[in-house]
Amino acid sequence: MKNKILEKATELFLIYGFKSVTMDDIANALGISKKTIYQHFKNKTKLVEGTTLGLFNFISNGINCICAMDKNPIEEIYEVKSFAMTHLKDEKSSPIFQLQKYYPKIYATLKTKQYEVMQTCVVRNLKRGIKKEIYRDAIDIDIIAKIYMSTLLITLKDQELFPFPKYTVPVLMDNYIEYHLRGICTAKGMQYLEKIINKN
Repeated sequence: MKNKILEKATELFLIYGFKSVTMDDIANALGISKKTIYQHFKNKTKLVEGTTLGLFNFISNGINCICAMDKNPIEEIYEVKSFAMTHLKDEKSSPIFQLQKYYPKIYATLKTKQYEVMQTCVVRNLKRGIKKEIYRDAIDIDIIAKIYMSTLLITLKDQELFPFPKYTVPVLMDNYIEYHLRGICTAKGMQYLEKIINKN
């Protein structure tokens, strides 16, 4: 039952937001009593923590599997983006914004974990891209990785800078990834990038 509660809560939180969804909403969606939820989660904060960390682990494992395939580094970036967007429901109601505002401690923990996973993935991607001569060998991997990660984790999530729904997550991601890759690609890399952009 605990896993069923987590699955349904995750689904509802991602569609409607962490603040908007109540324990009653989750209980009604599952056809159970609210008391049953409280037998597994002391309060809503514990449920939010369980859903966010569970989703994080699932997405992290998926990203690690994609990276283990050793695909073309440019293709890898788009695959990771597509996988994350699929399982985050495109963040239609900006749940990350609600998480940051109403559950700051959980958000801070999640951000730290995200950074650790991304650090490994992004640095590896850059090194492979340079080795395959699709990224310029003159780039500073440490600096580029930090710029890439901080933009994804902080700047693109800034609701004052990119208010939802004027700026949706998929549109922001597509524009940023293209911007990032055009800045680091060699002529060979640019040819591959153009193929992917035209295909999409």
